[in-house]
Amino acid sequence: MAKRNEQTSKKVASKAGKILQNPKSTKKQKSVAASALTQAPNRKRKKK
Repeated sequence: MAKRNEQTSKKVASKAGKILQNPKSTKKQKSVAASALTQAPNRKRKKK
């Protein structure tokens, strides 16, 4: 199986995060938002 190189943009990932945090979002919206975030590139955390 070939590796996919699809990635969600930072702008879309940010909006998806807001949808997931909104208690008024529907299950369908949350499902689509979660799907988008699984394709988002991992952020590197800064060490303190």
